[in-house]
Amino acid sequence: MSSQSNVNYQHSIDQSDRNVPINLRQTGDPGIRMLISNRVRKSAYWHLSVEAGCWRATVYNRMYHPRGYVRPEDGGAMVEYRALVNDVTLWNVAVERPIRVKGPDAEAFCNYVCTRDMTRVPSMKGRYVILCDEEGHVLNDPVMLRLSQDEFWFTISDSDLAYWFKGINVGARYDVTIEEIDVAPLQIQGPKSEDLMADLVGEGVREVPYYGLMAAQIDGVDVIISQTGFSGEKGYEVYAYDSTLNAEAVWNAIRAAGEKHNLMVIAPAHHRRIAAGILSYGQDLDHETNPFQCNLGHMVPKTKEADYIGKQALEATREKVNNGNPPFTHQLVGLKIEGKPIEDYAPDFWLVGHDADSEPCGWITSPWYSPELNTNIGMAYVPVESAALGTEFVAWLPEEYQPMPGHPVPAVVAEMPFRESVNPSARERARAEGREYAY
Repeated sequence: MSSQSNVNYQHSIDQSDRNVPINLRQTGDPGIRMLISNRVRKSAYWHLSVEAGCWRATVYNRMYHPRGYVRPEDGGAMVEYRALVNDVTLWNVAVERPIRVKGPDAEAFCNYVCTRDMTRVPSMKGRYVILCDEEGHVLNDPVMLRLSQDEFWFTISDSDLAYWFKGINVGARYDVTIEEIDVAPLQIQGPKSEDLMADLVGEGVREVPYYGLMAAQIDGVDVIISQTGFSGEKGYEVYAYDSTLNAEAVWNAIRAAGEKHNLMVIAPAHHRRIAAGILSYGQDLDHETNPFQCNLGHMVPKTKEADYIGKQALEATREKVNNGNPPFTHQLVGLKIEGKPIEDYAPDFWLVGHDADSEPCGWITSPWYSPELNTNIGMAYVPVESAALGTEFVAWLPEEYQPMPGHPVPAVVAEMPFRESVNPSARERARAEGREYAY
């Protein structure tokens, strides 16, 4: 049981801007074993992950999601991290299950459900996008791939995007078909990923730009390759057609080609994505989060003339934020956090306060240790009025991370991303060009 269980948060942390407050009770890791049953889907690559040594999983989009291959006694997640930043890694991310929108009105439909301007996206290109409800809350933040004039794929985060799309179209009646397809994504991430991909599909992959797409074959299987990923390192995603039938062929070909590059099968590297400032849906934001609240305000373009779901609410929010009167109580920030190295997932939203003698006022969503920065880093929601860079807090970490048992550790608001990414994000590119929004 966490030592924070006696810390009062129910009344001290203002969540009045939410219909359902985030449960901030501290329970720690109770050591519960996940039940593997047929109520939760197993992806096309699930059995291959088990063969590769997957020893723990979570549930994501009602599918089992591998979250650990190297056991703690062998070095745990930090061994996987070193493979990512030094060599190349293979991730089973089939839980991102693509949703296809196809038909004569595909562009118009996607432009209506996305905040970014889909008419600016050419065929065989992708974008990171957000989709909001009419109140301007983020329902999903997928990677969108435009394969052709009339075909879009959304590789979704943890929510029922297909149901949302179909519900919207009941009334809108765009001429499109909306369906999940048998295309299970894999990620190949790390500094040696380009060389591995060239061995797999030819030298042409070196010409694929960031968020560019390429059609290819792996061991005779048709695939779509995108230069995208969830790591901040150089990387690609591989989408195999008819994945249920072709899983072994594609997986085994990647592993065979990866041997000379020191390929390791790992779980999604949350330690690296935190350093890159990449958000995790359900952890750093959810369906009650406003994009201006979680560093996604740049995803609300000023130049998009077409209407889209949530446009009126989001433009009103932008005006309130610019006037210093945001319609939310807490802002997502980066934190540098002292204490012993955090080298695994946090089972709770750990709490933060202004000092050791005050009540908690915010919570940490994603903490991890950065070997490069030699400190713990993380994302946290803190009161809007205390979100400026350099603001000092304390963090109530579990005892195993406390240098002095029973005492919180210092923390300070820091710039995100914490580390430079191989490919700058849309937010970073917009900032470099003097824009506060992406196109």
